[in-house]
Amino acid sequence: MGESKIWRASAPSNIALIKYMGKIDNLGDNRPSNSSLSYTLDHLQSYVELKLTRETTDSWQPLERTNLKYFEDALSPSFNVPELSEHSKTRFLKHLQFLKDGFQFQENFEVRSANGFPADCGLASSASSFAALTVCANLALSELSERKSYTQTELSEMSRHGSGSSCRSLFFPWSIWDFDGARPIELGFKKLIHQVAVVDSSKKKVSSSEAHKRVTTSPLFEGRKERAENRLKQLTAALRSQNWSESYQLMWSEFWDMQSLFETAKPHFGYLSAESLQVLRWLQENTWEKTGDGPLITMDAGPNIHLLYRENQRELAEKVQREFVPMVNILSSYDFESYRKQNT
Repeated sequence: MGESKIWRASAPSNIALIKYMGKIDNLGDNRPSNSSLSYTLDHLQSYVELKLTRETTDSWQPLERTNLKYFEDALSPSFNVPELSEHSKTRFLKHLQFLKDGFQFQENFEVRSANGFPADCGLASSASSFAALTVCANLALSELSERKSYTQTELSEMSRHGSGSSCRSLFFPWSIWDFDGARPIELGFKKLIHQVAVVDSSKKKVSSSEAHKRVTTSPLFEGRKERAENRLKQLTAALRSQNWSESYQLMWSEFWDMQSLFETAKPHFGYLSAESLQVLRWLQENTWEKTGDGPLITMDAGPNIHLLYRENQRELAEKVQREFVPMVNILSSYDFESYRKQNT
């Protein structure tokens, strides 16, 4: 069945502006407790290769940087070869088995994967990785089993079973996800400049999966769904009308709501570091408070800070980058684009 053939796919990360935080426990398939809204980060990609093997089980290996040449537009200045724990390998391969079951396919694969950015530190590498695996498996299995391949919406639903937030990575640039599934949404800005201030790229002590469990023990979790749904309506309206300052205020409130859930959970936990707070304070004082304008600011389940700029704020983005480098590693979408142009 063509053992030497290799199937390849990549998928992007995404940053939630209204957070998916907490799951509906009795279903066990990553159904969210509240709706979420995300922006797709197409410059932060994960890469997956699949190759048939004669082994009796599926297996995982890291994808080396030299293999990136086979991926279209895949060069990255921040390539990261993951060192998956046994738990993470099992989770990844379990999702592959789920995908194989959908095609009633019995043979096994060697899986190779890597990220074009730091992993396990709050940059949604699991979202992009599981999305890439889902897309790659669909390519391979639809060919090998001669069964119809799945639509983008169906792939999103399948990817959700492996990683909840990965279902949003199948759509660009904006995605909304609720109990009925993820789908693209049209908002007022087609393309934004993205930066992430990576204040700490080490593996976080509390995983996102564990965070979803713990936040339900917070006294603030009661009412969380209503707060998130209300903020979602307000934020989508603000973005549609291109009300930038209102969007900033809503996103700022939303990520601090999430931080409050972390800090009041039992047992409590948190991701903010002194460097995180330093960057946040500088951004507030030197952009919004000083000029009445600035980037949209949010954080995920990690210490690192995501910034979104309008295209006419390029000079501001460059100023922020100059301010914090080399103290903080700033990953900017325009740097990735420039790097790829120079190396292709």
